[in-house]
Amino acid sequence: MSKKIIHPAWTALVVTFLTLMATAGFRSAPSVLIIPLEDAFGWTRAQISLAIAINVLLYGLIAPFAAALMEKFTVRKVVMTALSFVAVSAAATIGMTQPWHLWALWGVCVGIGTGSMALVFAATIANRWFIKNKGMVVGVFTAASATGQLIFLPLLSHFAVTYGWKSVSITIAIASFSVVPLIYFFLKESPQAIGTTPYGAPADWQPAPKSELTAFRLAIDTISKAKSNREFQILFFTFFVCGLSTNGLIGTHFIPAAHDHGMAEPIAASLLALVGVFDVIGTLFSGYLTDKYDPRKLLFFYYGLRGLSLFLLPSILFSSVHPSTLVFVIFYGLDWVATVPPTLILSRIVLGPNRGTIVYGWVFVGHQIGASAAAIGAAVLRVQFGDYAIAFYISAAMCLVAALLVLQIAKGKSASELRV
Repeated sequence: MSKKIIHPAWTALVVTFLTLMATAGFRSAPSVLIIPLEDAFGWTRAQISLAIAINVLLYGLIAPFAAALMEKFTVRKVVMTALSFVAVSAAATIGMTQPWHLWALWGVCVGIGTGSMALVFAATIANRWFIKNKGMVVGVFTAASATGQLIFLPLLSHFAVTYGWKSVSITIAIASFSVVPLIYFFLKESPQAIGTTPYGAPADWQPAPKSELTAFRLAIDTISKAKSNREFQILFFTFFVCGLSTNGLIGTHFIPAAHDHGMAEPIAASLLALVGVFDVIGTLFSGYLTDKYDPRKLLFFYYGLRGLSLFLLPSILFSSVHPSTLVFVIFYGLDWVATVPPTLILSRIVLGPNRGTIVYGWVFVGHQIGASAAAIGAAVLRVQFGDYAIAFYISAAMCLVAALLVLQIAKGKSASELRV
């Protein structure tokens, strides 16, 4: 089978891309439901946003342990179960009548389901199936999230406005179930399972020996050793700020903030989707820059400019699309996950290169805690003060603090020493 013209690794890539794209769509749905649920039930923005906060938090907390689930039950079973769980949970929301129903279904259930895929799923497929072009594959998987956002956000927003909020839940349920057969029929567990080797593997390739620790124990051992490390603490906090200022604040509240200024929801959703397009460009370019320049200085630049742009945001939100709004969308998209490549590189210095990916997994937990805090915190400030300005200003100030802190990482070491 390894002699086939089309290597089966490319089939794994396509199926994984479609799964990640759908997962991104599921995770973007709550931002288009805030206003419709307010109108339908009279729930406060804080009550609705609490579900998003729970979802985002669980998405991050589940990620370090998802590898343990995949190791014990196989990748295919975990992903198919997670997709089915998301579908059932989304479908069940059409019968909800109380805020706690939303917290349980969209917050807890969908959060656990999506957290069991995404980060670890993409990394597992890239590592198992590719030796050559692995960096490109990771870039493609990153693009899947932006593509899902680009497709689902305008579509779901249109459905919510035209057919009501329940149409969003039904669409998510159908989309989630439709991916399950793709996993079952086309995604194989590993190259060895079908008698072949990863794409680009040399003739003498052998699979890496398994760690003596299970994935679960390895994750716990890593955080127990890293938690007192100064570099880890700085990375954890700065990525907390990253999540707070992206997924938690803009990703969750950009559409309702724009709506507060009179902008139509489908237009605001399209602008947020456009952020995803520039997100891909920014991440790829940041990866290129990370190979050439000091990652600490790049993070200083990224967080600093993000903070300045958030200070300006309250003054550039209009009822229609103005040039200044487009400039913000383009810039914020370029900066959205540009922090990922340099943060991933710096994670290697905490416990060494062998634990770098696992350390990054825990740093990513900080990202999601920050996103969760902003999802609920910004809503509370909006209810208390009538607009999002204070939330934007607090996030902006924290970005500036993060910009200064990253310069303290591994102080005295050169950029070349960070890449060992």
